[in-house]
Amino acid sequence: MKPLLKLDEALTPDGRRLILYRRDSTFHINVDNQQLMSSERFGSEEALAELGCRGLGAEGRVLIGGLGMGFTLRAALDRLPGSARVVVAEVFPQVVAWNRQYFAALAGCPLDDRRVKVEQQDVAELLDRARYESIMLDVDNGPDALTLDRNRRLYDVSGLRRIRGALSNDGRLAVWSAAEDRGFARRLRSAGFAVTVERVRAQGRRGARHVIFVARRLD
Repeated sequence: MKPLLKLDEALTPDGRRLILYRRDSTFHINVDNQQLMSSERFGSEEALAELGCRGLGAEGRVLIGGLGMGFTLRAALDRLPGSARVVVAEVFPQVVAWNRQYFAALAGCPLDDRRVKVEQQDVAELLDRARYESIMLDVDNGPDALTLDRNRRLYDVSGLRRIRGALSNDGRLAVWSAAEDRGFARRLRSAGFAVTVERVRAQGRRGARHVIFVARRLD
């Protein structure tokens, strides 16, 4: 087995270590000792985009929270019209830099698409600036604030109501999670969403099972 090479590291505001590794042609991003994402397992990120973009209108105004390695963004762009506008909120500038330096070709250079605008800030700060047809969140390993403690404000009822207010009529929220969370589904319903829970594979037919919460705004 080829060695695991550490390419770069950044310190989060909470003091966690965000570390980029490569083994052969595969990249990994860890938060401390826990793997956050891998370039060889991205099927559930593509599913997040497919479910988040399903049924969108012609305007196609989308907010993606978390750039990751660009796979969700690439899959969204492949499903959106040429007139779409996609805002990507990525709080860590190092992740944006890693996408340009290491990951660009893996996801078909999505940051070069004219429909994309990257905002290097917390996704929560963008919720009051515009209304979106779809909001997709993949900023943690689920609704548990893995990367930043302040992300908890996205997943409580108050935060979910803020997200609901940022959605257009009949807009939808899609949230990636490594595992099921019945409490989160209940909070979504309490915040005024109709909720479905989709179970998807990380890779092919035998990859790990992940969960996408799809929440449609109710009026």
